[in-house]
Amino acid sequence: MSTTFAESKRKLGVVGGLGPLASADVFFKIVKATPASSDAGHAEVIFEQRPFSGVGAGSSATTARKLYIYDMIRDFEKRGVTMVVLPCFLSHTFIDELKANTSLPIVDIVEAVRSYVRRTFPGAKRIGVLASDYVREKRLFERYFAAPEFEVVHPRTADDTDRVTEAIYGPDGIKSGNLGGRPLALLRAVCEDLIEQGVDVIVPGMTEIALVAGDIGPLQVPLVDSNMAYAQSVVSGCAGSPSPAFKVGVVGGVGPAATVDFLEKVVRHTPASRDQDHIKLLVEQNPQIPDRTENLIGDGLDPTVSLYATCKKLEEGGADIIAIPCNTAHAYVDGIQRYLGIPVVNMLTVTVQYLREVFPESRDIGVLATSGTIESGVYQKALESHGLRQVAPDPALQVRVMDAIYGKTGVKAGFTTGQCKEDLIAAVEGLIARGVEVIILGCTELPMLLPAGEFVSRNGGRVQLVDPTEVLARQCVAYAKDVTN
Repeated sequence: MSTTFAESKRKLGVVGGLGPLASADVFFKIVKATPASSDAGHAEVIFEQRPFSGVGAGSSATTARKLYIYDMIRDFEKRGVTMVVLPCFLSHTFIDELKANTSLPIVDIVEAVRSYVRRTFPGAKRIGVLASDYVREKRLFERYFAAPEFEVVHPRTADDTDRVTEAIYGPDGIKSGNLGGRPLALLRAVCEDLIEQGVDVIVPGMTEIALVAGDIGPLQVPLVDSNMAYAQSVVSGCAGSPSPAFKVGVVGGVGPAATVDFLEKVVRHTPASRDQDHIKLLVEQNPQIPDRTENLIGDGLDPTVSLYATCKKLEEGGADIIAIPCNTAHAYVDGIQRYLGIPVVNMLTVTVQYLREVFPESRDIGVLATSGTIESGVYQKALESHGLRQVAPDPALQVRVMDAIYGKTGVKAGFTTGQCKEDLIAAVEGLIARGVEVIILGCTELPMLLPAGEFVSRNGGRVQLVDPTEVLARQCVAYAKDVTN
């Protein structure tokens, strides 16, 4: 059974105000082009028109136009719009900027016109274009009607270009509501110039021209109603869906310094030769999430709701995956994952997978972490699922690990040398003495005291230190690059 335009559940958002008359014309022609036998057969449409003062095409006016459109699209997103209609050729000179910053598809007006010309005039090669100076300078039509298939032809002289501008923007131009008289004469003169240049079809590059296309008079070549071509494209759903950049959501603040460390590692492990090659990150820095260890081993507040609320903000912000650079927080991940629409990249799981790949002969794995992480058994379960055994410090050394993290001179208090480092080294040496060859630095602050890699103790003992934050960063980069490629 076929699906009608309305049944497809599309909700259109029409950006009005950039040319009020022309925007209304596109709106009308969308309704006209919709194959519907009743009112219910039409799509839901939001036509939004606000005061817009950014007239012209200078730098400041173009910036104003960009922000006007962006704010309107953001509003459309909140109102459930599924497709954006942007009836303004000038605005399509920066459509890629808009697409890069919204999840909504924007129907491309120039692509719509090109498709119409190809379909309706298959033999047309020389395309006459009536456009503003700005659109012409940006070579907008040349991007779409590219050689050798097409040849774009503009008016020959500055006077002809001025005639187009006057017809639209003049004191008695189309924008002022004058749809006859002098504007028609000016546009006809320019069309005749294009015809003398041997064009096969004339395409308006300003939506106002379509308002009077049928009144300019008979011409030797077709003059396209670009607004109708655009409306038909909207109705057929040819939006050219955007490919928004993969976005990693980061639950920050658990703890704050560890978040910065994670971000640095994501940047460092991203293969990039320029800023734009890096991964899009959305960080919700929420240090007010209750302490995970206090809840797991004491009577501290439950952080579940705070963790979940932070993850939901990231999901609503368009994140594709979530990273939580806090080992202890993963004791709560299973409880909240089922209520999220995007996956949390489990730091513990990917770390254990890394151990199996890099240290396949090791079976006893040392874990240096908060007492909450140890007692929750999250690492123990993850290790046992891969046939590995957790080896935790003895009670006295575990106290020193906690002091290294939470003590007055611990890493959470901003210290990275001195007693906190000595306490951690003592715990490492204790595990070495028990025959451990690989140790997980299972608290995100610990790599700030001892970096990942081989550690050599004072008595010559050796052990490999693994940084789960580094593993998590590499995995997030891999996910992002897999999607991009």
